[in-house]
Amino acid sequence: MAESPRWLKIVAAGAITGMVLFAMRAAGDGDRDDDQAEPRAAVVPRNLDIPALDLEAPLMKLGMTSGGEVELPPYEKPSTAGWFKHSAVPGDDGASVIIGHVDTKTAPAVFYKLKQLRKGQKIRVERSDGKTAEYSVDSVEQVHKDRFPTRRVYVEDGLRLVTCGGTFDWATHEYRDNIIVYASRT
Repeated sequence: MAESPRWLKIVAAGAITGMVLFAMRAAGDGDRDDDQAEPRAAVVPRNLDIPALDLEAPLMKLGMTSGGEVELPPYEKPSTAGWFKHSAVPGDDGASVIIGHVDTKTAPAVFYKLKQLRKGQKIRVERSDGKTAEYSVDSVEQVHKDRFPTRRVYVEDGLRLVTCGGTFDWATHEYRDNIIVYASRT
């Protein structure tokens, strides 16, 4: 997943929209149950499991860069995916976004096989409170980065897995498309 200022700007716009909606939802969250194992702010996703791809990966928190773009997992950790911490915690209501690289300069990365997922296949996310959120794939989409579906990824309810894909543009050193997996809680 080569860095792309244009891609990051598109993702940043979606992230800002998501953060606003997340903040509005969190402000009105006074009616939630108090019997949770941890306060909501302390619960984070720890591990991603996609049995159909034989994929198990640790998750790290991703925020925003000082330039206002969504952080990406470091290339030095190609087998790690990142949860965008301004999105919902997997298993909670709202859009939950996990980002991973498709490859590095020398090898496949954590989301190399992502486009092989099919409708109905399971995705599990282990959380720090001991719960496991389970999702079922609704669809897999390949979309040109200029047409990134910001609202669908960062606002609509469900789990979203995002990586780069399509053909590689050697002039810009980036992939032309994104692969996006849409999944609903089961």
